Amino acid sequence: MTVITFSLALYSFASLLAYPLLRRFGRNGFFALAAVPAMAFCALATYLPQTFNGEAISEHYAWIPQFSIDITFRIDLFTNLLALLVTGAGALILFYCARYFQVADQNVPRFGAVFTAFAAVMLGLVIADNVFLLFIFWEATTVFSFLLIAHNGKKRTGRVAAAQAIIITTIGGLAMLVGLIILVFETGEANLSAIIAAAPSSTAAAVAVFLLLAGALSKSAIFPFHFWLPQAMAAPTPVSAYLHAAAMVKAGILLVALLGPAFGDIPGYRATLVILGAVTMLLGGIRALRQTDLKLVLAFGTVSQLGMLVMLYGVAIPAVDAAATALLFAHAVAKAPLFLSVGLIEHYTGTRDLRRISGLGKQAPLLATVAVLATLSMIGFPPLIGFVAKEAALTELIHHLNDPYAPLVLGVLVAGSVLTVAYMLRFAYGAFASKKGVAEVEKLHDVSKPMLFSAAVFSALALFGGIFSNLLDPIYQRVRPTAETIEHFALWHGITPALGTTVAVLIVGALLIPVFGVGDSRLPHFEDRFSAPAFFADLFLVLDRVAVWITALTQRGSLPFYLAVTLTVASVGVGGHLLLSQQPLVDTYLGSPVQAVIAAVLIIASVATLLATKRFQAAILVGFAGYAMAALFALHGAPDLALTQMLVETLTLIAFVLVIRRLPQRLSRREKLPLRIRNIFIGSAMGIVLGVFALTALGARIHTPVSVDFAELAVSGGHGKNIVNVTLVDIRGWDTFGELSVVIAAATGIASLVFLFERGDNLPKISRRDARSNALHKFRQVVDPQSSVARGNWMLAGSDLSPERRSIVLEVVVRLIFHILIILSIYMLLAGHNSPGGGFAGGLIAGMAVVARYLTGGRTELGATVPFDAGRIVGIGMIIAALTVIAPMLFGQAALTSNWIDLDLGIFGELALVTSTVFDIGVYLIVFGLVLDVVRSLGAQIDVHTESDRQVTAR
Repeated sequence: MTVITFSLALYSFASLLAYPLLRRFGRNGFFALAAVPAMAFCALATYLPQTFNGEAISEHYAWIPQFSIDITFRIDLFTNLLALLVTGAGALILFYCARYFQVADQNVPRFGAVFTAFAAVMLGLVIADNVFLLFIFWEATTVFSFLLIAHNGKKRTGRVAAAQAIIITTIGGLAMLVGLIILVFETGEANLSAIIAAAPSSTAAAVAVFLLLAGALSKSAIFPFHFWLPQAMAAPTPVSAYLHAAAMVKAGILLVALLGPAFGDIPGYRATLVILGAVTMLLGGIRALRQTDLKLVLAFGTVSQLGMLVMLYGVAIPAVDAAATALLFAHAVAKAPLFLSVGLIEHYTGTRDLRRISGLGKQAPLLATVAVLATLSMIGFPPLIGFVAKEAALTELIHHLNDPYAPLVLGVLVAGSVLTVAYMLRFAYGAFASKKGVAEVEKLHDVSKPMLFSAAVFSALALFGGIFSNLLDPIYQRVRPTAETIEHFALWHGITPALGTTVAVLIVGALLIPVFGVGDSRLPHFEDRFSAPAFFADLFLVLDRVAVWITALTQRGSLPFYLAVTLTVASVGVGGHLLLSQQPLVDTYLGSPVQAVIAAVLIIASVATLLATKRFQAAILVGFAGYAMAALFALHGAPDLALTQMLVETLTLIAFVLVIRRLPQRLSRREKLPLRIRNIFIGSAMGIVLGVFALTALGARIHTPVSVDFAELAVSGGHGKNIVNVTLVDIRGWDTFGELSVVIAAATGIASLVFLFERGDNLPKISRRDARSNALHKFRQVVDPQSSVARGNWMLAGSDLSPERRSIVLEVVVRLIFHILIILSIYMLLAGHNSPGGGFAGGLIAGMAVVARYLTGGRTELGATVPFDAGRIVGIGMIIAALTVIAPMLFGQAALTSNWIDLDLGIFGELALVTSTVFDIGVYLIVFGLVLDVVRSLGAQIDVHTESDRQVTAR
C-alpha cells in the first residue's frame, strides 16, 4: 500500500471508529484520534525528498474510465507542503479537542466522527488530480463543514450560519463543476495537472476558468461572498481553527494558486482577482476593527488575509506567487494558535468580549505568550515567520512595479497591513492587558495543558520559522514553478525599501489603535439592513415567497390535478415530438397468440378497475394487471423478471391492503360529467402516446444493441450464466448501487410520513425464553371454554391477538412455510448467479416470509420474528455493497471488478465463489430491510394508530 492510499485509508478508518471510540472513552478518545493525522503527517513527510527534487508522485486507480472519472492523486512540492499542513494541523487540533469539550457533552462522538471525516476529505482535496474526484472532495468539505458549524443543532445561530455557508459554497461549487466539464471537453484531459499543462486559451476555456474562480472565491469567502465566514464562527473553536488555518477556506486559495501560471493571461483574470482580493482585504480589516468578540476579530481578520492571498496570486507573477505561498503558510501557523487561544480564554474566563476581560496576561502568562507570539507574526513583526513572508511579498512587488497591477497591489497590501497591525494589537490588548475601570477576570477553569500545548506548537513554528528562515529558502525557491530569479527567503536582507515599508506599517498601525478605539470601536456603524448578511436574508425571503406562491398555485393537495397536469405535459411533449419526427413503426406487433390473451386480461382488468366501487376490489384488479405483466415476461423467456415482478406485485398488493384499512371502504365517484370526459381524454391520449412510443422505439433501432454481448460478458467478466443477475451486480453494478441509494431514500421518506417524532424501532419484543415456552404448547387444541386448559399458541405472539382475528389454519400454514421461505430466499440468493434468482428476488422472498408472520400474528409477532431494527439491516447491507465496490480498488483494480475461485467439492460438484455474490448479499439485506421497514410503517405503526384511535373513541 502506497503512502497516499495508506494516509486516506487511515483517515477513513478513523472516521468510522471515531464515534464508538468517543462513546466508549469520552473526550479522551481524541488523543487516539490525534495519532491518525500524526501518522499521516509522518508518512507524507517521506515524499519531501522526492518532491523537493522536482518529482511529482502520482497514483491512479480506474473507477469509471468511460467518463474519465478515475481516482488519481498527484503530489508535487506545493501540494506536499499543503498536505503536511492539513495533517499536522489536524493532529494538533484533535489533541486540543481532548480538553476543549465538557465531559458531559453528548455531541462529542458525533463531532469527532465528522471532524475526522472532514480532515480526510480536505487531504483528498489537496492531493486529488482528477477533476471529478477533486469536485467530490470539494463538495464533501462543504457538507462536513455544514455539520460542524451546526454542531449544536439547538442553537438557531448555528443552524442559520451552517445553512448560509452550505448554500453559498454549493452554488459556487456547481459553477465550478460546469467549468471543470468545459475544460475536460476543451483539452480532452481529466487531470488538473494535464489541463494546466495544456492551458487552453479559447473562449470556452476562458468562461470555464471564470466559473472555476466563482467556486474558489465563494469557498474562500472573497467579496461578495465574504460574509458567510464570520457567521460560521458559531462553530466550536477547534472547527474555527482548522477551518481558517488549514482547511476549507484555503481550498479556494489552492485552486487560484494552481490556475494562475496557466491562465493568468486570460483577459479579465488578473483584474478580477486583484480587485476582489483588494476589496476583501480592506473590508475585512475595517470590519475586524469594529468587533468586540475576540473570535469575530480573528474571523474578519481571516477574511482580510484571504483577500490578500487572492490579490497576490491574482497578479500571476511567479515570484509574487512564491511570496504568496510563504504568506499562506505563515498565516496558517499564526491564525491557528490565535483561535485556539480564544478557546482557552473563553474556557478560563467564560467570555470572549474584549471589553470585559482585564488582567488575563498576569494570570495566564504562558497563554499570553503563545497568543502574543502569534499576534506578532500576523502583523509582520521580526523575527517571526509573518515578517519574513510579508517582506518577501513587499520585495517582489517593488521589483515588479513595471507590471500594471503591481502598484495597486502594493498600495492595498500596505494599507491592509496597517489595518492588520491595528486590529491584531487591539486583539492582544483587549485579551490580556489590565484595563482601567474593568475588574480583573475571575478564573472559571485552569488553563488546560493539552489545549495550551497545541497552540504553543503553532506559535513555536511561527517563531522558529522566522529565526531559521534561511533554512527554508531552498524550499521557497522551488515551491512554485518559475524561471525568474526570486529574492532569497531570509530574516535579514539589510536596509531595504521593504524593511522601511514594514517599519512604517507597524508604526502607523500602532498609532491608529487609539483613533479606532480599544474597547468600543469609534468606527461608524452602518445599519444592519445594509449589510451583506441582511441582503442574503432578504434575497432568500423573496425566494421563499416566490416558492410559496408557486407551491400554492401547483400543489393543491389534489391527486387528480397532479396526475392531470403530469399526464397532459407528457402526452403533449412526447406525442408532439412523435408527430413531428414521423419515425417508422416496428413491423411485427405480436410474438405469440398467448400474448393477445394476456393483453386482453390486462385490458379487462384495467377497465374493471375503473368501474370498481370498493378500494379493495380496485387493488385486487390492479394486481391482476401486474401479474399479467409477469406472465408476459415469462412468455418471452425472462424468468428473473417474471419472478421479481410477481414478488413485487404481491408485496405491493399487501401494502395497498394495509393502507386502505385506514381509508373509506367505498371509492368516491362524485366527478361531474365534464371532469369525467377530461379524464377519459387525458387517459386515452396518454395510452395512445405510450403505445406509439413503444412501437416507434422498437422500429427506430438501427444499431446492434449492447446487450448482445452480455451473454459472453456474463461468463468472461462475471463468471455467471444468469445474464440478468450478472448484469445487476457486475456489468452494470454502478446502476444498481445508485438505485439502492434511491430506494433507501424513498423508503425513508415513506416511513417519515408515519413516524412523526421517533424513527426508532419500538415494536414489542418477546424474549427467546418466552418464545420457546410458547412453542412447547404448539399442539394444544381448542377445548371447552369452561375448562382450565387454554388454547396454546402456534405463533409466538398469537396470544396478543383477539380471538376474532385469529386463524388456526393460517397460523399452522405460515408456521410450516416460514422457514422454507427463508431457506428458499437464501437458495435464490446463492444460486442466482447461474440460475433464476439473485439478491433482489431472495430479499423479496424473505420479506414475504416476514409479511406472512405479521399478517398472521400482528405487530407483536413481527417484533418477535425479527428482533432487529430495519434501519440497521438496511445500513449493513449498504455498507457491504459499498465495501464490495471499494475493495477491488485496494488491489489496483477498477471498482466492482469481479474475482472468483472455483472449489472442487468432489462428488458434490464444483462451487464457484464470486466476489459479486457479496454485493448481492448487500442487495438481499437492503431489500429485506426495506420490506420490513414498509411492514413496520404501513402495517405495525398503523396498527398502533388504530388502537390509539379506538381507545380515544372508547373514552
